[in-house]
Amino acid sequence: MTSHPPVISVMLAVPDATAAAQWYARALGATELWDLGGVMGLTIEGTPFFLGEPEGNRWDTPATAGTRTVRIEVFVDDPDAFLERAVAAGADAGVDPIRDHAMPWGVHRQGGFLDPFGHLWLVGDRSPLAAHP
Repeated sequence: MTSHPPVISVMLAVPDATAAAQWYARALGATELWDLGGVMGLTIEGTPFFLGEPEGNRWDTPATAGTRTVRIEVFVDDPDAFLERAVAAGADAGVDPIRDHAMPWGVHRQGGFLDPFGHLWLVGDRSPLAAHP
């Protein structure tokens, strides 16, 4: 039996999964894994995430909740390009401009955006993904 490490992912509450999937494809390069009608699996370069229309099942979209309901962290080779693509597709980059952060392990480049559905995304380089003394 082959052992695989756990995969942690998110399901984003959106009012229209199909429309949201189209935006994530255009803005972030997401591709569809599957579509159950109201619940969809997507991937960005092999990293899965999910979209769901809440429909009264004890969770809600940011717009209905009146606040941000999740913060998504994405770690990529080129955070500037990832962020620029999202902004070109209509994301709001005014929440956290991309910049270099002084961290104990050195420089960490990160910035953020709000997608059209109210979710906060932070996009940074891969430096936080390893153990640092």
